[in-house]
Amino acid sequence: MAVIMCVDFPHKELWGDAMASQMTELAQSIMKEPGCIWKIWTESEKDEIAGGVYPFDTRENAEKYLAKHSERLAEWGYSNIRGRVFEINEKLSAIGKAPL
Repeated sequence: MAVIMCVDFPHKELWGDAMASQMTELAQSIMKEPGCIWKIWTESEKDEIAGGVYPFDTRENAEKYLAKHSERLAEWGYSNIRGRVFEINEKLSAIGKAPL
């Protein structure tokens, strides 16, 4: 069963097009992670938060990537990284037109 991983962390630099330009290689590498289906990149310059929403094919793949990504973010100087993995209620999500 597919799961959704949600991550966010305090972020103060690079928004919008500047972030896209700087993070293209990272975005491409994320799509090569085992089980990653897609990613929505999230950002709020007003709240100084960045992150993402990622569907994965299994909880195991999501949790492995969450550990890897959290470690990478910490190496880049980020702290207060919040990451969670949720099961998907497919019946209710279908009513909500989720792309499952």
